[in-house]
Amino acid sequence: MESLNIMTQEYIQIPRKIINQLLHLAQISPDSEVCGLIGSINGLPYSCYPVKNCAEYPQQHFQLDSVQQISAMAKIRDQNEELFAIYHSHPTAPAIPSIIDLELSSYPKALYLIISLNTKGILEIRCFKIDHKSAQEMSLSLTDEL
Repeated sequence: MESLNIMTQEYIQIPRKIINQLLHLAQISPDSEVCGLIGSINGLPYSCYPVKNCAEYPQQHFQLDSVQQISAMAKIRDQNEELFAIYHSHPTAPAIPSIIDLELSSYPKALYLIISLNTKGILEIRCFKIDHKSAQEMSLSLTDEL
């Protein structure tokens, strides 16, 4: 596996409620990658929009269902939100972008949140900015605001 050049830059604030929701979604689907979108208001994540994973091998990859993705994007717009992040889980891999994640990323302005279930007793979530097949890690900071 190729090594990733990951640098940490700035803190991204995410409400504890959103993080708990993402971790719960990953836990209730431990054998397949879960995925979806997060909308924000004034730069702060506000809503989570789960989207069906329609990948051929959902255990190893995610592909947002196009109909549900379009619906989620419309809801984000209708709620006066902006696309903040795309999230997915890695049931058996670390919370870093895979080569496929890097190659298929298509929203350079959105963040990518990756949840790993590949830890002993502790769930891991990490945040990345992906642009031109390169990942830059962003430090997460939890907030109680929503």
